[in-house]
Amino acid sequence: MLDPTLAAESDAKPPRPTLVKMSTLAQLSGVPAATIKHYLREGLLPQPWVRTSKNMAFYEASLVERIRAIKDLQRKHFLPLKVIKGVLDGTVKDVDGETVAAIERALDQQAPRESRSREQLLDGGMPASLLDAFTALGLITPEGFGETERFTGDDLTLLRTLGASRRAGMTSEMLPPSIVEAYVQAIRELVRTELELFREGVVPRAGKHLPELTEAATKLSEQLVVLVRRKMLVPTLRQIVESEQLSRRAHQRMPSEPPPRRRAPRLGKSRRVSESSQVSQSSQSSNHKEPS
Repeated sequence: MLDPTLAAESDAKPPRPTLVKMSTLAQLSGVPAATIKHYLREGLLPQPWVRTSKNMAFYEASLVERIRAIKDLQRKHFLPLKVIKGVLDGTVKDVDGETVAAIERALDQQAPRESRSREQLLDGGMPASLLDAFTALGLITPEGFGETERFTGDDLTLLRTLGASRRAGMTSEMLPPSIVEAYVQAIRELVRTELELFREGVVPRAGKHLPELTEAATKLSEQLVVLVRRKMLVPTLRQIVESEQLSRRAHQRMPSEPPPRRRAPRLGKSRRVSESSQVSQSSQSSNHKEPS
């Protein structure tokens, strides 16, 4: 016979996890809420444990560690979010330690050491909307949260580059933040291709020289991208212009539609009666005409 104590234990529901709001999740992880919501949309985080209203939801507090891990992989290894999801879920093998360490060394050597707080950037004229938009895109990953938020390394260089474009006369209407999203998507695919080719072609053949080859490839690949882009700018612009010209010429050669046929106006009732009367009078006059 089953022990009632054991039966009660088997029927017991698992304990309810500690639940927190999105704002608390952001504060504990040091990652802005906009970035966490982006992780949710990309499927890296589970949906809320419970949703009490349209604008109120509660999440498991244990997600803090996963959010930090996502940010770490994104910031240090610059991996696409789909790859990060596979690494965390165990469906993709982790990146080779030597390769990661070598890439980090190469990036650290090139990244600037200074940092700026959010308040300093805002005081310098950087719009808060741009900081929030770039953070939501995952293009910049500030350290800290709220008043302690700071921007360092390449994040600071990127923001300064944007500031330089504004000072050069490129207004927000010419270069809105939404345009940057297209850049991010295109470059993310480029980085994905680069890493896949490196892992397939170099890593299996590098042997003990993997760290040196990884550092060299990290630096040289940036130069290669800049040079290829420089070579492609003018030819690509010419192709765009020629394509538009051909399209306009083809449109001009298209036969225009004939004008619509005009229908004869219908006679009004009064006019029909008048004409009928004239015909009748003419007929009577011809009937009463005297013979010669």
